[in-house]
Amino acid sequence: MSQFQIGDTVETIDDVIKGVVESIKGEKITILCNDGFSLDFLANELVCISNEIRVSNSEIAQIKKEKALPKPRKSTVLKVKERNAPKMEVDLHINQLMKNPKQVGKFEMLNLQLDTAKRQLDFAISKRIQKVVFIHGVGEGVLKEELGYMLRKYDNVKFYDADYQKYGLGATEVYIYQNS
Repeated sequence: MSQFQIGDTVETIDDVIKGVVESIKGEKITILCNDGFSLDFLANELVCISNEIRVSNSEIAQIKKEKALPKPRKSTVLKVKERNAPKMEVDLHINQLMKNPKQVGKFEMLNLQLDTAKRQLDFAISKRIQKVVFIHGVGEGVLKEELGYMLRKYDNVKFYDADYQKYGLGATEVYIYQNS
């Protein structure tokens, strides 16, 4: 007779596989792993972790059935206004703002980028555009910091890092609260 019983929690000796004993046929033991797969092992390849909680065959079948069911996908529900709101993108990379950026110093570059951001934000506010994405790049973070300093002066905006999948760490999204 095997030292294992159906329902014992076991772990493999040579690997990091845990599961519950599902069936025993001589020295061959089938376990239901934590990830939902059934695997066969020899009795000498397993060690019993816990045999206090016994699981019946019907409970094992229920566990298998639950693992087989597809999990419902969580979808983020956007309000109609948010879905249809056009998002304005403003690229603040210096090579997008001037033809030959090597002719000016860093201070002038930064001022040009901030002036462009302020002008575009004021335009978005006047045209009632709710979202603006400022693409500033990663760099040393000076432009991002100065952009944040400028945006804090506005009462009707909140800003945060833009969508990482689309922009990485190099963009800031601004949400503009519209007054009725």
